[in-house]
Order: sequence, then C-alpha cells, then structure tokens
Amino acid sequence: MKRKTLPLIALVVVLMIISSGLTLAAPAAPTAEWQSKVDPWVLNTARAEGQTEFLVFMADQADLSAADALSTKLEKGTYVYETLSSKAAETQGPVIDALKAQGVEYRSYWVANMIWVRGGMDTVEAIARRADVARVNANPTVHMDGPVTQGAVSGADSPSVIEWNITKVNAPQVWAAGFTGQGAVVGGQDTGYQWDHPALKNQYRGWNGSSADHDYSWHDSIHSGGGVCGADSAFPCDDHGHGTHTMGTMVGDDGGTNQIGMAPGARWIGCRNMNQGNGTPTTYSECYQWFIAPTTVAGTNPDPAMAPDVINNSWGCPVSEGCTDPNVMLTIVDNVRAAGIMTVHSAGNSGSACSTVNEPSAIYDSSYSVGATSSTDAIASFSSRGPVTVDGSNRLKPDISAPGVGIRSSYPGSTYASGWSGTSMAGPHVAGLVALLISARPDWAGNVDQLENTINSTAIGLTTAQQCGTVPGSQIPNNTFGYGRIDAFAAYQAAVIPTAVSLSDFSGSPAAMPASALPMLALPAVTGLALAGAYVASKRRRSS
Repeated sequence: MKRKTLPLIALVVVLMIISSGLTLAAPAAPTAEWQSKVDPWVLNTARAEGQTEFLVFMADQADLSAADALSTKLEKGTYVYETLSSKAAETQGPVIDALKAQGVEYRSYWVANMIWVRGGMDTVEAIARRADVARVNANPTVHMDGPVTQGAVSGADSPSVIEWNITKVNAPQVWAAGFTGQGAVVGGQDTGYQWDHPALKNQYRGWNGSSADHDYSWHDSIHSGGGVCGADSAFPCDDHGHGTHTMGTMVGDDGGTNQIGMAPGARWIGCRNMNQGNGTPTTYSECYQWFIAPTTVAGTNPDPAMAPDVINNSWGCPVSEGCTDPNVMLTIVDNVRAAGIMTVHSAGNSGSACSTVNEPSAIYDSSYSVGATSSTDAIASFSSRGPVTVDGSNRLKPDISAPGVGIRSSYPGSTYASGWSGTSMAGPHVAGLVALLISARPDWAGNVDQLENTINSTAIGLTTAQQCGTVPGSQIPNNTFGYGRIDAFAAYQAAVIPTAVSLSDFSGSPAAMPASALPMLALPAVTGLALAGAYVASKRRRSS
C-alpha cells in the first residue's frame, strides 16, 4: 500500500513545484507591500475611472557621480546621456514585455529610468508587484501656476527705453562691456513660444536669417489636444501666451524700441510642456530629457552637443493636482544638473506665508529657485517663501530673487503684454543672466556651481522683518529673498576676475591687483582693473 501511494505523493509534489514555479519569475508581493509602492492618486483614479496613467520608476537607477569629475559641458552631457540611455535599455525590457502582453499603452524614458503607462487597476497591481519596480507615481494634469496679475496686450508701440526691470538689474551695463549673451543658449519649457515674434525670431536657434530649421531647436511633449497648436507641433507654437512672455524676458529684442530681454545676443530653444496651460510630470520630464540631448523634430538622433546652457522653468506641480510625492521629479532634475545644465525655477506664487515653496521642481537643491521683487526691491506678497518642509529637508529657498511685478514682455500675435506679475516673470531674468555670464566666460559653461555661487555672492542682499523657519530675516541668505536681488553687472565683474585670485588680496584697490591676475578676455588691462575695483566696491546690503 505504501509503495502505491509514493508515486501519487511524488506526483502531487511535482505539480506543486510546477505550479509555484509559475510565480517564481516574478514573486508576488503581499497586498500591503505592493500598494505601499503606489501613489494614492493612482489607486484612487484607477478605482474611480477604471483607467489611469502613471509613471513606473525602475529600482535600478543610473549612478552619475562620475560626471562631476568631467571638465567640459559636452563631456558631462555626453556621459549623462549615454549612461542614462544605456541603463534604460538594459533594464526596462522585462517590464515593457509585460506591458505589451497586456496590450496597454506605454512610453519609455531615460531621463530617469522610468516608463509612462496608461492602464487599469490590474496593470497597476501587476507592475507594482514586480521586484524590479521601485515605485508607481502619479501623473496628474497640473494647472499652471500662472501670473498673479496680467495687464493689457498691445501692439509694438512702446516707450523708446529699455524696460525698467532689465535696467534695474544692470544688464545694459554688461551689454556696454560687449557681452549680450552671444555664444550662450537658453532653453525654456513652458506653454510653447511664438518663434517668429519680432522680439524673438532673430534669437531663435532654428532661424538662420533666411529660413527656419526646427530640428534640435524645438520639441513638443504634448501628444494629444494642444489647443490652436494641435498635438506634436512641428514648429514652436504657443497655445496660451505664458511661454512667449517668459522667453521675451530672457532674450527679447526687436531691434527697435522693444528691448525687453536680459540677453538679446543669446540663442534660444524651446519645448512645450503644457497643453493650454496644463502639464503633467511626464510632459515636464520629457522636456527635461530632450534638453539633455536635443533631437530632430521627429525625435531621432539625440545630440548632447546641442543642449542649452540653462533652462527656465516657470511652472509648478502642486499636491492639489495629484503631485503628492514631492520627490516625483527629484532624480530627473538631479540628472539634468549632472549634465552641466543649470535649471532655473520659479519659486511659486503661494506667499506670503512661510514654507510655501512646496512644489516640484522649485523645492529641489538642484533647482535654482527664484522669488519675485518689485521695482523698489520689496518682496512681492505672492512670492513663495521657504524653508522647504514638504520633503522634510528644511532647505532654504528661494535661492535668489529678481523683478517679477509689473513686467512687460512679448506675447503671441507679435504683440506685447504689460503688467504681468508672478515668480514666472522673475525666473527668466536669472536664466538671461546665466547667458550673460557664459558669454563673458565660455569656460563656465557646464559649471553650474560656479554660475550659482557667482550670482549669489554678487546679489544685492535684502533683508526682512519676516522670519521663516530658524533663519532670521535679517540674515543673508534668508527664506524670503534668498541671497537677494540679482545684479547682472556685479556678477559680470566677478566673472572677469580670475577665480584663482582672492579679492581680499587686492585690499579694495584696483591698483593692488597684479597684472597676471587679469582674465584672458578681449578687455583692455585698464578696463579689467577698473572692473575689479568696481566689484570690490559694489558689495552692498539693503533692507526692506
């Protein structure tokens, strides 16, 4: 009897092994464990609507620490692009195969090792149970944190003077020294841009003076909808107006009376990340990816050599719209910085309370966040304050401030809009300043730390009675103004003095500066000495 039962027992054991073997390839995590990997927004929308979209972040993310040791921006960008794209290609295959088997829509990205997916709860659960998936993030539609106030839209008529905000930060003095941004490339991701606006056309990298070629100068991350621009626009188009306004503050100049931009000699490229003012973490991320290695309009042949020096980001991703994970784009922004690209970000318009810098990507250390000031250097009431508490970092923010009240700039229809106020208007001033600095110091391209430190150290320090967090408002930096309001000419002066020579060696006197310390720039020796002395004398401090 025992002999007859043994084969039966053996058969049962074999069947059990075979059955269990079906799950060994992808061990099933307990319900509580897999759900903990999923953003609540994803679970809620999948249950309520039957289908949702989300971002799958792979557990294996690329290590880009070696980029710090590379010398040039091109070396950094090439290394980052190749490392990120290789990591995605090596690890995403099994997940993509599973998605294909379920017949769900997906899109692969390498800016972080992640995949955009649209599917139902069964897809969410299947993906979240995988050991090679770290988390499943929300991808909500985010309404743009637009201008707090908007003025009138008019034609090309304007006072024949440089706009007050450009004069306020002393950009014209940098132009007079011969540097208007030439040689620098600024990028913008926003609602799009009217590329042939009279104040923007000649600065657009895709325009050679007689014809346009939008390859490597334009990308559209809006793949459905798109308002008047439609989806996947083959040329720069703005279906809202916000983007065109921000680009004007960066580089705008029509060659006549409309001198609205910080760096009119720079070139610009753009990516549309919002559909009529509404974006998602995926559309923002897609633009970040494109900036690391711009492509043709068709999305082919990525080339890090075509990357911009700085990107302006006048948008936010609030919790109220589903960005419940404050770190949803942290890896992405860190990777952009590793590529030697400076990311300027508007601090937000949720002030005047403390800890209102609370949305990606303004909260990150890798983002250079900008508060808004008035013509009198007062902080705008709406300008968001630090410290950042939403991620537990208690990080000081904003980093810096710039004019953001009553700004006039370009607007679609080849017109101009005045009276716009918001940190969206402040950020572009800083992006333009970066272009001016790189124009004067091409060797600083890709050195984000150097650029930020120079802008910080030469800003006009501003103080306040408001204390946010543990940092007194009387201290510089503080959580209201950061290091203060930008001063383009002071930053330029610091840039043309060799960083290897300490200013303290000159005892405040231009004559004390050794001739060997002069930068190898196209400046007369006397001019260089005068600039050095002017810089030493320019360190100022104000209260408001």
